[in-house]
Amino acid sequence: MASLFIRFFDEPGPAPIEELGGKCASLVDLTNAGMPVPPGFAVTTDAYTAFVQSSGVADDIHRLLGEADADDVASVDAVSARIRDEIMQREVPAVIRDEFATAYERLQSRFTTPVPVAVRSSATAEDLPEASFAGQQDTYLWLLGRDEVAEHVRRCWASLYTSRAIVYRLRNGIPNEGLSMAVAVQKMVDARTAGVAMTLDPSTGDRSTIVIDAAWGLGELVVSGQVTPDNIHVDKVMLTVTAETIGDKHIELVPDAAAKTIAEREVGPERRGIRSLTDAEAAQVAAMAKRAEKRFGVPQDVEWAIDRTLPEGENVLLLQSRPETVWAHKADRQATTTSGFGIQSITQSLLSQIGR
Repeated sequence: MASLFIRFFDEPGPAPIEELGGKCASLVDLTNAGMPVPPGFAVTTDAYTAFVQSSGVADDIHRLLGEADADDVASVDAVSARIRDEIMQREVPAVIRDEFATAYERLQSRFTTPVPVAVRSSATAEDLPEASFAGQQDTYLWLLGRDEVAEHVRRCWASLYTSRAIVYRLRNGIPNEGLSMAVAVQKMVDARTAGVAMTLDPSTGDRSTIVIDAAWGLGELVVSGQVTPDNIHVDKVMLTVTAETIGDKHIELVPDAAAKTIAEREVGPERRGIRSLTDAEAAQVAAMAKRAEKRFGVPQDVEWAIDRTLPEGENVLLLQSRPETVWAHKADRQATTTSGFGIQSITQSLLSQIGR
């Protein structure tokens, strides 16, 4: 019997955003397309909705958000803290807890020893062409144990109402009605190198180029801008490196096996001055990003990693793919402006003819 609250990435079938959120919908779609996505499952939006409704949190959320003013930092912070505290304290229905426990054990059964997982938020309003929600909700890395993972699923639910997320939605006119949160639980990648790839040049909009940012360790430092990564331009057709700038890459995030967590470590000078991925690896990352663009039909912003524990040729993994937004928005604005000028020109031409 199909689960109401759990969806494994490799389960066949449609990947509706309203059930999976933007991130998980993308991961399901990419997995079913044969892309190298680390295995995992989604705790669906139905689980979040059932929780907030059965616990009574939904009414409080609606009331409190009605009091929030995007220009009043203190009021937003107070509303955020109250909502998140209620989400963390209220009882989760037993059926959701049971389905989650079964799914977690099923994921772990795929490996010979217990593996750490990443827990990532996947809101229904994120990763859409008209919005850029990257960083608005939370991600937790290198988690071990069912109870710890379950706790961080709940924290992801709560992160739907961080101050920055509330303000972002208010200022961009994104309604809270119908807003929901799925959560991705995914095998953690032991990244030697990681980063992002854009299937166009973000500085020019050139779609013949794939631009890769890469640094040592986990990619969160690249995504958050805490390190200056290597910047590599790859020809989209030939998959050859056409330009590069070596970044400083002064720190990296690496697993701390003893503490069962991740740790920040300084990168030695011998690795700072060299590129963090080879030409062959850059070509593999570019080819993977190109496949994602073909799958979704629009330029993509891809997160990737090279897993140090996997053999060469199988170690380049896709962690996430979302539509690129900067140039998509520019194209929309340009089309609107061009359309406006066209109407204006036609009107002026008609008036000119009437004047004659």
